[in-house]
Amino acid sequence: MDAPCPGEVPDARDSGLAYASRVLLNPTEDDRLRIFTAAQLARATLDRGLALNAPEAVALLCDEMHLAARAGVSWQQVLDAGTAVAAATPVLDGVADLVPEIRLEVLLDEGTRLVVLREPFGPGGPRVRFGEGDVPLVPDRERRTITVTNTGERPIRISSHFPFWDANPNLAFDRSAARGFRLDLPAGDSLRWAPGETREVTLVALGGTRDA
Repeated sequence: MDAPCPGEVPDARDSGLAYASRVLLNPTEDDRLRIFTAAQLARATLDRGLALNAPEAVALLCDEMHLAARAGVSWQQVLDAGTAVAAATPVLDGVADLVPEIRLEVLLDEGTRLVVLREPFGPGGPRVRFGEGDVPLVPDRERRTITVTNTGERPIRISSHFPFWDANPNLAFDRSAARGFRLDLPAGDSLRWAPGETREVTLVALGGTRDA
């Protein structure tokens, strides 16, 4: 085989080496790489003595929690790692308003777990400014009240417009009565059930095709 010219890449077929044309990542691996890249930018920003903006701060906390999980620590230690980094990280004014909560799935020895940091950078200002008087939400739609219990070992949160009859199977309730209904909450709001908690909730009929 002839030697390649300076700067020339040898043909894999000639050298007997196999080269991958590209790295194939699944969605979880792609997200992890994006977080790491943004976190490295955050670290470079801190090295210059500058405070972080919201995307940089969130990426740094998520990366540190991923690294803690990779080291084999417990769920609580991952949470503590994120809390410690948040307390020690200078952020720009307004970041606390923009980041009321961080939710991250990490891979632990027992499997994938959700880690939630609430108000990681301190309490922000009011996120909703209300006008005078009450605004009725879809007042002409049917409403039902049902009792819902979390039979699982982890907290469960359901958002306002999720088809409630398809909610987490660890929530015990009359699913046939809930078909075609959602939680009677403003858009973007949610309800949380702690393990073993029972709540009486009001459901409101969905618009359009209720069984979709």
